[in-house]
Amino acid sequence: MAETALDYLKIAASRGSKLGLERTFQLMERLGSPQESLPVIHIAGTNGKGSFGAMLSSVLRCAGYKVGGFSSPALTGITDSFRINGQEISPRLLEEILEQIIPHAEEMSDKPTEFEVLTAAAYQLFRQEGCDIAVVECGMGGDGDSTNVLSSPLLSVITNVQLDHAGFLGNSVAEIAVHKAGIIKPGRPVLFGGNHPDALRIVREKAAAEGSPLTVTDLSRLTVDSFSPDGTDLSFAGMGSFHIGLLGTYQPLNAANVLTAVELLRSEGLTITDQALREGLAQARWHGRFEVLRKDPLVIFDGSHNPDGIACAADSIRLYFGEKPVVLLIGVMADKDYGLYGEMLRGLAKCAFTVKPDNPRALDSQALAESLTEKGIPAQAFSDLGEGVRKAFGFAKKNGLPLIALGSLYMYRELTEALPE
Repeated sequence: MAETALDYLKIAASRGSKLGLERTFQLMERLGSPQESLPVIHIAGTNGKGSFGAMLSSVLRCAGYKVGGFSSPALTGITDSFRINGQEISPRLLEEILEQIIPHAEEMSDKPTEFEVLTAAAYQLFRQEGCDIAVVECGMGGDGDSTNVLSSPLLSVITNVQLDHAGFLGNSVAEIAVHKAGIIKPGRPVLFGGNHPDALRIVREKAAAEGSPLTVTDLSRLTVDSFSPDGTDLSFAGMGSFHIGLLGTYQPLNAANVLTAVELLRSEGLTITDQALREGLAQARWHGRFEVLRKDPLVIFDGSHNPDGIACAADSIRLYFGEKPVVLLIGVMADKDYGLYGEMLRGLAKCAFTVKPDNPRALDSQALAESLTEKGIPAQAFSDLGEGVRKAFGFAKKNGLPLIALGSLYMYRELTEALPE
């Protein structure tokens, strides 16, 4: 048996990943269905979920609401997945919540997995702490994701649909879109922020079948006025001008989705003033998305972990650094189309240092190095992530070049710990 409530998560993790929502529904019923106790904004999508959630949570917080947030994977520790008004909860509070859940989980004949327990903990936390609203991200997919146990979300959001999780969700955008569209619920509004025609068709068909009003973000309303390392200035027709502190060429698209979501939430009866909207977007912070970790040398981490994300990261590198080459530190999961990355990043990097994130699905660093080298990016592999980080940092500092860390969010904690002060 587990010595502490947090230790129990290791036991749950040993059960692996299982398909189906039956266990989560059963666990929720035993807890009194906490997921139905407050308005929830439910977010699916290939990319942008975290940034969208962080910006929208910040806006709602500035509007005076008590906001719960649940996201995955955790970057620095398990409590990082749970936030109240933007602040990570304490280990003690998580233990308290888990102590309420574990007896129910252990009484189940088909015991829940780690993510199912964490999902239950999130909804139980938000009810216990008296949150006015919750912003909840899907872990993977949508229809079969543990978070998808809501009967009537305040708003369902699909940020976009791209190829990702090959072999798990499907081998085409349309197949993947079917899973993402599974969060659409009867009669409840849905926002789609993507632009892929196959995905839009699937989402539109699902929304029509469920009688759910569909809004598609109109990017013709978006104008980007300036990019800088301090953030981005943009305007959105009908709503005004805004500053966002999050970096990356893709963040204006995420902001456009947030602004459209705010319009929908206002129509649902939420009070969100223009001042709260501006303050919330300007104050929003989110780890791991073109985040500046050090200034000398400049170290940026971007959790781009699939082809679409890497392409966006490459655009951001061009935008901020122009012709100046960068040093890459990169580690990815084996289920990604990593063979495409070298082509996308070629011409931007002087060299690359490859590492293996701490995850069973991680790609061997040597295989990644060989793939990049074949595409013209000299790459050196490291079996020890910490050593790779220190070598890459030293090389960047010696040569006066920016160090851009790309890839899995699973390497964020170890990377930040290994960076020299």
